[in-house]
Amino acid sequence: MKQKRGRLSVAMFGQKDHDRSGGVEVVVTELSTRLAALGCRVTCYNRSPGISRKKTHNYKSVLETYVPTFPGKGAAAVSSSLFAALACAFGSYDIVHIHAEGPAAMCWIPKFMGKKVVVTVHGLDWKRQKWTDGRGLGSKYIRWGERCLVKWADQIIVLSRDIQKYFHEIYGRETVLIPNGVNRPERRKANLIKTILGLTEPYVLYLARLVPEKQADLLIKAFRKIPKESNGFKLVIAGGSSDTDRYEAKLKSLAAGDDRILFTGFVRGEILEELYSNAYVYVLPSSLEGMPLSLMEAMSYGNCCLVSDIPECIEVAEDKAVLFRQGDVDDLQKKLEELISHPEIVEQYRIQAADFICSKYDWDEVTRQTLEVYETGEDYRLTRR
Repeated sequence: MKQKRGRLSVAMFGQKDHDRSGGVEVVVTELSTRLAALGCRVTCYNRSPGISRKKTHNYKSVLETYVPTFPGKGAAAVSSSLFAALACAFGSYDIVHIHAEGPAAMCWIPKFMGKKVVVTVHGLDWKRQKWTDGRGLGSKYIRWGERCLVKWADQIIVLSRDIQKYFHEIYGRETVLIPNGVNRPERRKANLIKTILGLTEPYVLYLARLVPEKQADLLIKAFRKIPKESNGFKLVIAGGSSDTDRYEAKLKSLAAGDDRILFTGFVRGEILEELYSNAYVYVLPSSLEGMPLSLMEAMSYGNCCLVSDIPECIEVAEDKAVLFRQGDVDDLQKKLEELISHPEIVEQYRIQAADFICSKYDWDEVTRQTLEVYETGEDYRLTRR
C-alpha cells in the first residue's frame, strides 16, 4: 500500500486508550499504527483518568494525547468526545475519524470547521442493556449520535451486512462495509495459566467483556446444568466489567458454590494468549454484537467455537463454528455437552478455523480500504508540513 497523494493527517477519537479493554480500542490500535507505518500522521485523542490531562506520548509512531474526562456513567464518554471534537476541529487534520455512535454525536463540530469526517459504526450501541436500563437517557443520546452521523459524516463505515442494511432501510444512507481484521497469532503452551491461575484441567473459555448483552450468565447456567461427575472440565470466565460491577456480581452469584467455574478478571498479554491457545472450546453466547473480535481471535488460535446464532456471529464464522439458539440455555447446554463428549468433532472445527478466519479478515486489507474511504468523496486539501 503506497500513498500517492502526500502525507495525510488523521485524528481519531471514541476509544478509551490503546489497550484491549474493548473492541473499539483493538480496532483503533490496529488501524492507527498501520496508518502511521504507511506514512500518515495519526493522532489519537484518548480519555484521561480524570479532569486533569495525562501527558502526550508516542505509541508505535502514533501521537497519543489525552482530553479532560469527567467521571461518572455516561459523563466520561460525552465529555471526552466533546473535548476531542473541539481539538480535532481546530487542529491541522485532513481526516477526523470517529469511532462508535455515541462519540459521533459530536461529529458536527469538526465538520463545521471544514474537516472531512469519517465515522465507523462498531454496533448499534443504543440497544445495549446498560443504556436501555433506567430512564434510557443513554440510549436516547446514542440514537441522537446516530442521527448526527447520518446527517454530517462524509463517509460511514460499518462492520457487518446487517448494520449496512439497517442504515439503508432506516435512513436511506449508503455506507461502506469494511469488516475488522485479525492477526495470525503464535500459539503458547500452558505455563502462566497453570502457575498463576492454577488451571490444569481442560476448560471451556468465555473471553469477552462482562456486560449483559454478551450473556455470560446464560453460559454459567448451561454449564452448571452439566453434572459434575460427567466430566473434569472447568469454565473460565475471562474479562473485566464495563462501567459498573453489578453484572459481574450477578455472574459470581450464579456461579457460587461451583468450584469448576473460575473468574480471572481482565486479562492481557501472555495470559490472554495462553487462555486462547489451550481452550477446549470457546463460547460466545451474545445477544448483540457489532463484529465479534473475540470470536475472530478465538478462531485465529485454532479453537472450536460455540456461538449464538445471531447474524453478526454467523457472518463471521459461517459454517466454521457450532451454533446454538440465542437465549436458549437448554440448547446451549445440549451443544456444549455434545462437544465435551465428542472430541473428534471439536478437532474437525479446530483444523479449519485458523486458516479460514485469517484468510477472510486481514488488518492490512482493512487499512487499505480505510485509506480509500479517506480519499473518496469531495476534494479536500492535504496537510503538508
